[in-house]
Amino acid sequence: MKPGNTTTLRQLNDAIAKNGFTMKDSTAIVVGTVASADGKVTLRVSGSNDLLQLLPQSVVTPDVTHLVGKIVVVQGTIPEGVKGKTSDSMRYQSMTEETSQ
Repeated sequence: MKPGNTTTLRQLNDAIAKNGFTMKDSTAIVVGTVASADGKVTLRVSGSNDLLQLLPQSVVTPDVTHLVGKIVVVQGTIPEGVKGKTSDSMRYQSMTEETSQ
């Protein structure tokens, strides 16, 4: 989807299911605000109320707790959800702070 698109993961999943398909693991670039609660780092997706738990793609993926409260661009994979449900996590490969232009 193009930057600025505010389609939610639920809407995307529903559209795919309506056409007889299942949403699989999806590579995505997502903009949102990093938060932390109960030892979990999450991303509040800009333009929606979607909340994704951020999980590192690998053990060498950098720690991102210093970005809590900041708007970031996250590149990673949203895993396939359990049947009928949308995934609530994202495995990130990279995360950079959004800069004003």
